[in-house]
Amino acid sequence: MKPVPTLKWCENHLQLLDQRLLPAEEIFIQCKSVKDLAHAIKTLAVRGAPAIGIAAAYGAVTAALETSDTANFQEECNALLDVLASTRPTAVNLFHCLDIQRQILFSSPTKEIAIERLLTRAHELFEEDLEASKAMGRFGADLLPEGCTVLTHCNAGGLATSGLGTALSVIYEAHSRGILKQVFADETRPLLQGARLTAWELHRVGIPVKVLPDSAAASLLRTGEVDAVITGADRVAMNGDSANKIGTYPLALAAHESGVPFYIVAPTSTFDPKSATGFSIEIEERGREELAEMGTRKILPDGVRVFNPAFDVTPVKLITSIICEKGVISAPSEIEW
Repeated sequence: MKPVPTLKWCENHLQLLDQRLLPAEEIFIQCKSVKDLAHAIKTLAVRGAPAIGIAAAYGAVTAALETSDTANFQEECNALLDVLASTRPTAVNLFHCLDIQRQILFSSPTKEIAIERLLTRAHELFEEDLEASKAMGRFGADLLPEGCTVLTHCNAGGLATSGLGTALSVIYEAHSRGILKQVFADETRPLLQGARLTAWELHRVGIPVKVLPDSAAASLLRTGEVDAVITGADRVAMNGDSANKIGTYPLALAAHESGVPFYIVAPTSTFDPKSATGFSIEIEERGREELAEMGTRKILPDGVRVFNPAFDVTPVKLITSIICEKGVISAPSEIEW
């Protein structure tokens, strides 16, 4: 599987595949300032917990390049990192990668040394994510039966990472082994990441995929046609509760009712030692326009308010296993984290 060109460092700036335009157009945007990158993260030009984290790691390089050649370069750069940290509250990888880069920043005596070290570490984080994706794919595929059909939600593929994915890395590996029969992808309202992004990723490499309305998932699971549900996560609490794209929790409930295994696939960088349970995870709420409009068409009457959380939390009791780059955590509710 050739990695999806989600993001790339080009000489002195970060290049991103604009996911807002997929699948209609494949356009790359050039983020030459922290302001550019923060806007790209906020507006979902780049999305997915690992990809956001890696983008922010490269953003630290951009921040250092923007600072003045004075003794205050560290404080100036750190203030710009705060701008990146303010973009999205739920995906813990963002804060994990920024913390790594802050430590490097404040241990670097000069701006030039800081830029060199920050860029080296960003490249390392990119490669570490690729290797983690490969490992998660192998561990996850070992859990799937021959001729399997799987259901996934939102996009946890190359577009959400450095290029291979979390949940989709398992699907890619199962396909390469010849044990995958079919993938069902929830459309994932309201921004349709399953329909626009997951279907685009899988179709481009010849993996059979069917898109279904989110509301049809429970009925599909009840038929017995699905062998496993596989999703990613944006934050995993220390008790195993997992935050992922809105709609994941009801999918887990339906899988549990139908006796279908429910797997979370996430690197250890998504595990948050500061979140004891899912109740301590901050859930991002998005704007009204995402529900009120579809393209240029108005969907809601003026004045009608919305409830638009970007994520929900699946309790650990509904999770069969959590798959990370170090292996499979079976019965995660019983693990001493």
